[in-house]
Amino acid sequence: MDIYEKLHSGELYLPGDEDLMKRQAECMELLYDYNATRPGEAEKRGDLLKRMFAEVGENVYIEPPLHANWGGRHVHLGNNVYANFGLTLVDDTHIYVGDNTMFGPNVTVATAGHPILPQLREKAYQFNMPVRIGRNCWIGAGVVIVPGVSIGDNSVIGAGAVVTKDIPANSVAFGNPCRVAREIGERDKRYYYRDREINEENL
Repeated sequence: MDIYEKLHSGELYLPGDEDLMKRQAECMELLYDYNATRPGEAEKRGDLLKRMFAEVGENVYIEPPLHANWGGRHVHLGNNVYANFGLTLVDDTHIYVGDNTMFGPNVTVATAGHPILPQLREKAYQFNMPVRIGRNCWIGAGVVIVPGVSIGDNSVIGAGAVVTKDIPANSVAFGNPCRVAREIGERDKRYYYRDREINEENL
């Protein structure tokens, strides 16, 4: 198994491999260009995202600054994905994001981990586990999603949550560690925030 297969297999590997670092540096050059764009350069940003990411759907918008270990190289975005300022993607392996998902400011999605055993960490060993985020999710400000986690369709992750385990579809979850508080249900069809009712005439 070569170093690139280990990158995506969950096996331990040494990220300081010379060829690996060279390819990673090339990705970071594009990321630098993206973060250097001006607010009015939407077309340029769109073109760069298509070069940077593994997959990019239609109408994807990511506010700079964007931080990513591989500049988005292993990130797969559906249609209508929006990310606010300060999204961090530790994309040493694949991150999948479904259509219509939104990220609040300063969200971190991490795929890279390190062994608990100190002797292995001293040698800088690493392993990577993919992250999957479903369609139509809302990931609140400051959320941290750790390696290997899946979040189901339509779920809402509250601000500041640390997601260490899978979250099922149609759930509202928050806390550290993140836990499901309730399912999305009938009340949500009437109220959009606390006691504020949805006025369909204004939608």
